[in-house]
Order: sequence, then structure tokens, then C-alpha cells
Amino acid sequence: MASATLTPYLRDQCHDAGGRFGDGNRPSELTTTVPREYVHRTAISEVFLTNWRRADDGWVVSAQWPRAHTFYGPVHGLHDPVLVIETIRQAGILLSHVVHHVPLDHPIIWQRVRYDLAPRALRTAEEPAEVELHITDHDMVHRGKRLASARQEFRIVCDGADLASATLVYSCHSPAVYRRLRGEYSDVALANSRKLAVPQAVAPQQVARERDRDVVLSPTDRPDRWQLRVDTSHPVLFDHPVDHAPGMLMIEAARQAAQAATPGFTVPASIDCSFERYAELDAPSWVQARTTGRTDGRRQVEVTVEQHGKPVISAQITCVPTP
Repeated sequence: MASATLTPYLRDQCHDAGGRFGDGNRPSELTTTVPREYVHRTAISEVFLTNWRRADDGWVVSAQWPRAHTFYGPVHGLHDPVLVIETIRQAGILLSHVVHHVPLDHPIIWQRVRYDLAPRALRTAEEPAEVELHITDHDMVHRGKRLASARQEFRIVCDGADLASATLVYSCHSPAVYRRLRGEYSDVALANSRKLAVPQAVAPQQVARERDRDVVLSPTDRPDRWQLRVDTSHPVLFDHPVDHAPGMLMIEAARQAAQAATPGFTVPASIDCSFERYAELDAPSWVQARTTGRTDGRRQVEVTVEQHGKPVISAQITCVPTP
């Protein structure tokens, strides 16, 4: 499992239901990012969403992807496809707050995230990419007046071209319920005081990275198995202190493991990741990749992450040659 939360609770009165700013001194047609609290980010530079509005069958959330980024930067003329998942993450959290009235201090916990994308639609241009996410809500479950869980379906458009379809399944919990679920691990300070030392990184080129700091895999005595590198000082993967290894770190580990298992530079054209339990900071997690099929240059790779011999996530990834 993976959760997202930001405390303390802040009142969500700076936007109205249509996504326009309520401040009469700021014209609604100006573009800015949504408040960072609505996407559970501390750094404003990590907020990619710019607006939201109602649609006939759901919602449209707008985003902008930068031409350069310290972590999700373009490679070989293509935007980083994992930006799709980070943008989905932000959109799901945004709508949980501004549409479904989930308080800002309630953790959002992933059960599943997936996408299927057209790699050619990731091509970079001379300006930042304008992205639209067309979102419909399904399987909404409430406890009392509070949203408890939901499945969201996405159709994602990048610079006017169809980019991806995606699914996000998540649940919401009050702080009290989360503390009961997590026990002593819900104490962020205590969890971080027990964190392991960061092990050495595999060679960055093995996982299509340029710097050791951005590598999330550490070598073992097997070429298809790695220890997860949990570097809580990483400014993007750990934007703010958390009590467990976050979901985006797990996604990155699955992507890097699939790349390490595939010759040459490839693009993860599809990712389907299920979250089973939390990965704690006080014990090693182990990442394993297994190629399950090859067709027309496409490789199917299954990646698992385990801790204490129990599954944390499982992911099926389709890797394709760079277009």
C-alpha cells in the first residue's frame, strides 16, 4: 500500500467548485498551479496541476509538464512516462478534496494504479506540455458522509493528442483510523529514526539514470534482484517526511527494475501496479524482475517488491523500444 497525506488540516476555501480562484482581484483566466496542499506536496515546484472543471460525465483536470525537471526529466526527446502516474496521483488527491470533501489531513491510500500509453505522444516540444485528464468516478463507497474508497478512470491528452488511459483505485482514512491501522509506525518521527542506511546504487546507466542519487536499486549477488534504496533526503521522492516508503518510490523501483531487465533504452508503455502492504523504513525491501514474454520487440516484465518475505507490490510492465 501507499498513502499520501499532508498535515495540518487547512480549510479549502480558496477555490470554488468550478476550480476558479475566488479572489476577485485575480482574473480567473490567468494560469497558475493549484494550491500545493490539494496535491499533498510541500515544494510548489512539484505541483503540476493548474485547474479543474466539471464535465458532462465527470471532471477535467489541467496540468503542465515542464521541459526540464530534476527527476522526471525528458530522455531521448520523450517526456518521462512516470510523469503520467505522478499527474494521476495529484489529480486523484485534488478531486478527493475539492469535489468529494475529504479533509486535507486524511491519508489517501493506493490499491492499484495502471496506465497504457502511446509512446510517440510523449515527444517533447519547444514549450511545456499541456496535459488534460478527463476523469470519471466509479465504485464510490462512503462511510457516513465521508468518501471511503473510489475507482477513477482517466483519458489523458497531451498537447491535443491522445496519450494514455489509466485507472486509479484508492481509499481514504481519517487520522484516527490510520493510526489504528499503522500502530507505532504512524509516528513519522519514530519511523524515520529507525530508517536503514542507504545502500550503494547500481550503475545509473543500467536503469537509464544519470546520477547515483536518482537510482533506487542496490545490487545483490543476483542480476535480477536488488535491494530497494530508500533515500529519505531525495527532494522529489520524499517531498515531505512520511512514515513508510511512498508509492511513487515503488513505481520508480518497478520502472528501474524493468529497465535493468531489458536490453537498451526502453519506454514503459504500460504499467499495472497493485499495492498489498506498506514498506517500512526499518527493514530492507527486495525488488525482483522477471521477463514473462517477448513480442515484436516488446518485453513483458513482472516486478515484485517484498519485505519480511511478504509482497508489498506487484507490477506488470510492457517495455517497448524508444520510438
